[in-house]
Amino acid sequence: MKVTIKDVAREANVATSTVSRVLSDNPRISDETKQRVKEAIKKLNYRPNPIARSLANNKTRILGVVLPSDSDELLTNPFFINAMKGMSMYAQSKNYYITYAFSKNEETEAENIKEMTNSNLVDGVILIRVREDDESVRYLKDKNFPFVVIGRPEYPDKVLWVDNNNFQAMYKVVNKLIQKGHKKIAFVGAMKSLNMSKDRFKGYKKALEMNNIKYDESLVIHKDEFKEYVGESSCNELLNNKDITAIVTTDDLIAFGLMKELNSRNIKDIAVAGFNNTQLAEYQNPPLSSVDINADELGYHAIKLLIESLEESGEKENKHYIVNTEFIERESLIENKKIRNLKIK
Repeated sequence: MKVTIKDVAREANVATSTVSRVLSDNPRISDETKQRVKEAIKKLNYRPNPIARSLANNKTRILGVVLPSDSDELLTNPFFINAMKGMSMYAQSKNYYITYAFSKNEETEAENIKEMTNSNLVDGVILIRVREDDESVRYLKDKNFPFVVIGRPEYPDKVLWVDNNNFQAMYKVVNKLIQKGHKKIAFVGAMKSLNMSKDRFKGYKKALEMNNIKYDESLVIHKDEFKEYVGESSCNELLNNKDITAIVTTDDLIAFGLMKELNSRNIKDIAVAGFNNTQLAEYQNPPLSSVDINADELGYHAIKLLIESLEESGEKENKHYIVNTEFIERESLIENKKIRNLKIK
């Protein structure tokens, strides 16, 4: 015979409503009562019916994640996989489910969000990227629908969000290169309308300024996609400037393309730094120096913020969470050999 919530309540000597609150991890239930109910659940091998619970609470316990790409790109850009992993870990611990929507452009993203919110398919939404003057953010705010964005939004005090300090992370990378004797440092980024891209570019410019190095627009390239071929084509453009000794990028995939082109030309004296510290970074030739943004933590804390906002009453005081970054220095971050040779002489 199937075990019901009433059987658990009888075994734990509590009301069925108390068992429901324990399953929802209600903070008002004492630890002693929670423990008694959990022991009864384990003893009876009770499996809650998520659909029945959703109908009773008028909640789906499903969260919608809007991915700004098609499914093919998920296999080539590890950021999404790692972020999704972090989301799943926390959601599962709180008995929530996740559904994903793939959006190739802003138009399909808007359609996905409207479908999710208007049909009551989900309790909340997570946007993995945020743009300048983002229409999706504006729509969700106007509808007063619970949501969180990964990335710094335009109005950070009015939206729940999770991000790295992208400005500081890029600043440190460029500063590190300058300490190694580099002054002609090129920048290759993509999707400059993203606030993440803007912040990394600002960090690049600020590091030059603070070290009294004149900003040179001819050393800066902005592309449309975070892909290897972008790095290859950008490398060809940059090599017209023979004085370049280092290149920073806003994504490892771009850096992979750059290094592939440099290797094909047998160029060994240009330092390269990436962003995201993907698993393949350490297997490049030479191993790529990169900023570890802890994408799994970004996903974890995004879901955590959203669930807390759904389960707590009143205005949420903590509207954002900053995930730490770490620069992983590898062999690609070489010294400026020209400077080093001058010192030897």
